[in-house]
Amino acid sequence: MSEYSYDIVVLGAGPGGYECAIRCAQYGKKVALVEARELGGTCLNRGCIPTKALLHGAEMFEAAKSAADCGVTLGEVGFDFAKLAEYKDGVVNKLRTGIAGLEKAHGVKVIKGFGKVVDAHTLSVENEGSTEEITFDKLILATGSSPARPPIPGIDGENVITSDEILTMSELPESFVIIGGGVIGIEFATLFSTLGKPVTVIEMMPSILPGVDADIVRVLGRVLKKKKVTVINNAKVTGIEGGSTVSVKYELNGEEKTAEGACCVVSVGRRAQTSNIGLEALGIEMNRAFVNIDEHCRTNIENIYAIGDITGKIQLAHVATAQGFVAAANACGVKEEKMDYSIVPSCIYTSPEIAFVGLSEDKAKEQGIEYKLGSYNVAGNGRAMIMGDAMGTAKLIADNSGKLLGAQLMCPRATDMIAELALALRMGANIEDIVNTIHPHPTVSEVVAEAAHDYEGLCCHALPKKK
Repeated sequence: MSEYSYDIVVLGAGPGGYECAIRCAQYGKKVALVEARELGGTCLNRGCIPTKALLHGAEMFEAAKSAADCGVTLGEVGFDFAKLAEYKDGVVNKLRTGIAGLEKAHGVKVIKGFGKVVDAHTLSVENEGSTEEITFDKLILATGSSPARPPIPGIDGENVITSDEILTMSELPESFVIIGGGVIGIEFATLFSTLGKPVTVIEMMPSILPGVDADIVRVLGRVLKKKKVTVINNAKVTGIEGGSTVSVKYELNGEEKTAEGACCVVSVGRRAQTSNIGLEALGIEMNRAFVNIDEHCRTNIENIYAIGDITGKIQLAHVATAQGFVAAANACGVKEEKMDYSIVPSCIYTSPEIAFVGLSEDKAKEQGIEYKLGSYNVAGNGRAMIMGDAMGTAKLIADNSGKLLGAQLMCPRATDMIAELALALRMGANIEDIVNTIHPHPTVSEVVAEAAHDYEGLCCHALPKKK
C-alpha cells in the first residue's frame, strides 16, 4: 500500500482541474479533487458558460425581432431577463451535476473545502469550521483566477461591480459604463446593447480588443456603433462615484471627462488565486502572483505541478484543460508530455463571433516575416446571408511558399469553425491543402475555402482585384 492517502491530489475543480483529475483516474491512480466552491470553477459558474447562455438569449431576442423578414409572425417581441437568468442557472446546474457524476464514475474522491499546502506531501482542507489533512504523492495546483480590482478611487462604491456580480443578477440596470474593452468587457457590451441598454466602454489602449486583428476590430467598431455602444479609447479612469447613478471620471487627451450609467462594470482582467494556499512556505517559485512552471507543467518542487490561470500563460479554459492533460501524463508517469502554446485558438462571443489562431497580420509584420494574405468578405456567403448575419471577414495568412501561419474569422459560428484552422496549423498545412478540402455548401465554413482561393488569386465569389 502507498504511504499516502492519494496518489494524486488536484487542488481546484475548474475545467483544468476537474478534467485533470479524471485523466489521472483513467491512468489508474487514486485521486482526490479538492474544491472550496462549486465544481466547474469560474468557467462553468462565473464565466464561459453563464455568459454564453445570456448571450444566446440576447441572440434569440434579436432573431425574434427580425423573424417577420422570414415570414414568421410573433406579435410584439418582449424580453424577460429574470427568465433568461433562470435558464442560465439551469444550464449551469445541469453541467455541474454532470461533472459530479463523471468524477464519481471515474472513482475520483471529491472533497469539499479550502485547501492549503502544509508541506510537499500534505494538504489541509478546511470546511465549515473543521479541518482534515490528506497526504499525496503528487499535487496538481489548479486554483484559477478571479476578477481584478485595480486601485481606482471609488471602486468599492454602490453599483460598481465585476463580472461575478453581473452573473447573479435577475434584473438588468438601465444603462452601463464598462471599464475595460478587452474580451470580457466587449462580450458584456454586446449582451447589454442587444437587450436595448445604453453602454459606454472606456478603454485605456488605443483600441478595444488589444491584440486582435485590426481589420476585424474596425468591423466590430461599426457593429457596436450600430448597437449604440459608445467606445472611448486612450482613456485613463481616475475615479468612480457610486450611487443610483454611477459617475466614472477619466482623462482623455489631457481633459477630465465623465461617463454616467446606472451600473459600472469593472472588466480589466483577472488575477491569479495563489494567496493563502501555502505556496510561499513551501518555496514554490513565483512570478508575482503566478506560479512558475516548466514545459511539463511542473513547478520547482519535483512532485508538484500547476495548471490554468495561476501559471500566467494564456488565461483560457481550453488551455487549462490542455495543461491538465499534460500534467496528468507526467505526474502519473505514463508518458512525457510538453505544452505547446504556439497554436491556441481564441474565441470572442460578439455578434458576429470572432475567432483566431496563429499569427495575425500585425504580428507577422512585427516579426519581420514575409507573408501573403487571402481574405473573403462574409457578405458574399450564402449561409450567412440566410442567417441574416452577413457581416465580417475571413483572413488567412501564409508565407510565400503557401504554408499557413495564422487565421482570423469574424462571421456567424466562427468559434465553432476555428478548430479546422488550428488543426491545419498543427499539421503544418498549406493553402493548397485548404483549397483541396471540399467545404460543404451552403455553410459558413465556405468563407475559409474562399479566403484560401483568394490567396491564390482564384476566388470565384469576389470581384477581381485591381492590378
